[in-house]
Amino acid sequence: MENKKIELTDDERTVCECWSRVMGFYRPVENYNAGKKSEFEERKCFKEPTADANKKSSPKN
Repeated sequence: MENKKIELTDDERTVCECWSRVMGFYRPVENYNAGKKSEFEERKCFKEPTADANKKSSPKN
């Protein structure tokens, strides 16, 4: 499969609404108050390894 670069003109672009969880609820980030927006910008993204990646061979019973 070849990788093709997709380019859009400004007329083809749309606004992307970013949602995130705060206090147990998902809300649009643009609706956050100033403190929550600041906290959101300071967050670091990470990828949790899958359970299979952490699984060690267990002894057989």
